Amino acid sequence: MPLLAASAEMPVPGSAEPLLIGGRPVQGDGAEITVTNPADGSPIGTVHASSPAQVSEAVAAARRALADSGWAGLQPHQRARVLGRAADEVERQVDHLAELQMLENGKTRTESRAQALSAAGILRYYAAVCECSEEQVPPSRGAYFNMTVYEPYGVVAALTPWNSPLTMGAQKLGPALAAGNAVVLKAAETTTFVTLALARCLVDAGLPEGLVSVVTGGVETAVALTGDPGVDLISFTGGTEAGQSIARKAADRLLPLILELGGKSPHIVFADADLKAAAKAVASGIFGGTGQSCVAGSRLFVEGSVAEEFTALLVAEAEAMRVGPPSDPQSTLGPIASFAHRERVEGYVAKGLAEGGHIITGGRRPEGASYDAGAYYLPTIIGGVSNRATVAQEEIFGPVLCLMRFEDEAGLIADANDSAFGLAAGIWTADYRRAWRVARALEAGTVWINTYKQLSIAAPFGGFKLSGSGREKGLQGMRSYQQAKSLYWGL
Repeated sequence: MPLLAASAEMPVPGSAEPLLIGGRPVQGDGAEITVTNPADGSPIGTVHASSPAQVSEAVAAARRALADSGWAGLQPHQRARVLGRAADEVERQVDHLAELQMLENGKTRTESRAQALSAAGILRYYAAVCECSEEQVPPSRGAYFNMTVYEPYGVVAALTPWNSPLTMGAQKLGPALAAGNAVVLKAAETTTFVTLALARCLVDAGLPEGLVSVVTGGVETAVALTGDPGVDLISFTGGTEAGQSIARKAADRLLPLILELGGKSPHIVFADADLKAAAKAVASGIFGGTGQSCVAGSRLFVEGSVAEEFTALLVAEAEAMRVGPPSDPQSTLGPIASFAHRERVEGYVAKGLAEGGHIITGGRRPEGASYDAGAYYLPTIIGGVSNRATVAQEEIFGPVLCLMRFEDEAGLIADANDSAFGLAAGIWTADYRRAWRVARALEAGTVWINTYKQLSIAAPFGGFKLSGSGREKGLQGMRSYQQAKSLYWGL
């Protein structure tokens, strides 16, 4: 076991971490999972997966909790008070939560702390949305008074990914609970400890027992949870193939879905752009978080007349990024989240070279004894590939950028939209008319103009095409967890 401080708030070497079933700590009765630190390969701790029976127990406990607690019937300000206290608890534990995320998925301590604070902000935002959201009075078309009210679905099955468990967890727990639901949250196998710790902040804040449970495990656990007849809505963030599988099975029950899936986002640089600012944004937009972001700008389109100049600026930005231990404040990038995922990334780079591409920078593991034990990989730029190449069409989810040139706006838009995905896009230009034209023409749920990865919890977020359906964040994000009901009062 690693040399990890044993405390009430950290995994204890030699003991399995309990799950959270019905609001209480319960040992999983499935297979043992060893959670590994990708920075050095050492085991962090163990947890047992939830058996299908435990998943069913968690769903049943959620349904009982809704009935017994009266959560859905509380006044909005009463639910908001609990979410506000939960935000306070997350802030109190911010360093602990950041440390757990850093250990489990390799994000730098700096980024992990920022995401822990963001999780607190998300809960606080939905406390405010809950208290201040208004129901509607549509105009009547006869001798009646018309009202639209919103009611919770009931039990939400929420499945979060390993890349950003703090923010993704809060983005599901916050609006779902604010809307009056109970939540059974499935943690990713590799980020179980931080997900459990986040959920316990809600319990510690006074959330009625059973309204939140955390189950863990792999495909078997996901299948059991999404297929449980007691689930009323599924909210999933993760890979497109998994999302499609969930959607197919949910179709038989016409179960409502919120799906935030993969991306292959185009990042576009026109010749009139501020090239230095664009180079910084392109580099951070793909290499930040070691490229393990659904909105990573992984397809770069540069106008031909400035392609060489911009490439030089971009390479300088990429090579200035320091890859190192995530606990080192000097590290810009930590390791990839697992050794298996690094192999997947390396496989894609090999495919890119086989398809005629060439390495502009990176394309290998960093050298040195300090890197040998971890899942490190250098920021990589591949040139010489077409937009139809495998590396330009499939989501790599790693620090790999495909650099392509364009010569005219029409061809650019065609190539940018020539993708199964449509999650995000970025545009750099000094021409606001062009920015408007291109932004409206791009098939993407979020378009950044002269910025990138500028996210707000107050703005709806989601994708087009195979990047998903439904929206998270904003008032719309809470409404996604509610059903609209029309009331007619005869006069």
